[in-house]
Amino acid sequence: MPELLPYLKDLLSAPGLSGHEEPVARIIEERWRPLVHELSRSKIGSLHGLRRGVAPEPRPSVMISTHMDAIGLMVTGIVEGFLRVTSVGGVDARVLPGQPVTVHATGGGGVLDLPAVVAQPSARLLPPEQSEGPVSMEYLLVDTGLLPKEVARLVRVGDLVSYATEPLELAGDVLSGHTLDNRASVAALTVCLEELQNRSHAWDVWAVASVQEEVGLTGAFTSAYQLRPTIAIAVDVTFAKGPGANDWQTVAFGKGPTLCMGPNLHPALFKALRELADKLEIPYLIEYAPRHTGTDAYAIQVAAEGIPTALISIPLRYMHTPVEMVVVKDIQRAGRWMAEFIAGLTPDFVERLVWE
Repeated sequence: MPELLPYLKDLLSAPGLSGHEEPVARIIEERWRPLVHELSRSKIGSLHGLRRGVAPEPRPSVMISTHMDAIGLMVTGIVEGFLRVTSVGGVDARVLPGQPVTVHATGGGGVLDLPAVVAQPSARLLPPEQSEGPVSMEYLLVDTGLLPKEVARLVRVGDLVSYATEPLELAGDVLSGHTLDNRASVAALTVCLEELQNRSHAWDVWAVASVQEEVGLTGAFTSAYQLRPTIAIAVDVTFAKGPGANDWQTVAFGKGPTLCMGPNLHPALFKALRELADKLEIPYLIEYAPRHTGTDAYAIQVAAEGIPTALISIPLRYMHTPVEMVVVKDIQRAGRWMAEFIAGLTPDFVERLVWE
């Protein structure tokens, strides 16, 4: 099995903002090609990989859905060679000043990646209400270092700006970097597919790297409707305990992936996955969601006539910042958990899938 960490770093280093996922999609496609029988794209760009099961046709199918898009910035204006920006997805302006970024400039006829930094003007140059505390995004500037005439030639309003921090290995099997939400889950699904190379499974498996989750779960809505799986598992990240984040809405860091319970999720799938993890002694945590989860699980659950859905998540610190953190072993655990579940699905499993 190829090493996970270099692949994960490649995923984190690739741009792929919501609606513009092609750079990271190509990396995933290359890794998945030998692991599935068919690869295709949805009409809006989500990546679909099919591993056929061995049961007689027509076979039931399970969809494992991760999203590959990232949050980032978009150029809204150019002022004396400096770029004004707005957010693509849920960007917190407080973390932006001082961040290295890449401007994907399109004014030169192709796409030219320009290194840049996000700068915060001096307090005396800001409106009085912005002179203390966090500065609103509308007052921040992206500086490429180029002269104004060069910026005007190369950059266009609407060009994308992505984080440029490099992934950083920390102590304790921890990896830090931007876009671990949700490239970590793409990596977990890849681990699952690699595990299945040596396992027989009755059901068809749809591996999905969806687009535009961060701006409306769009890829999951459309892929679930197109593929019509019998059941589904969404894989995402969740809030891990850390500084200022220790209440019931957070989970322990590095103690295993989570299994979510709530109205967005099917109780029989929850029970089956929980019993399997207990049997295999895979560390996991229970997470509670009193309403819909805000993940692809919601989009899948309500697609077509409704699809029984479960949610597995990887605990992550500092979500939607350039220094998100995960424990790599939790990614591997999630991948193995899903592979074991798929390998154990019997042709009549869905007939026993009842509300309790």
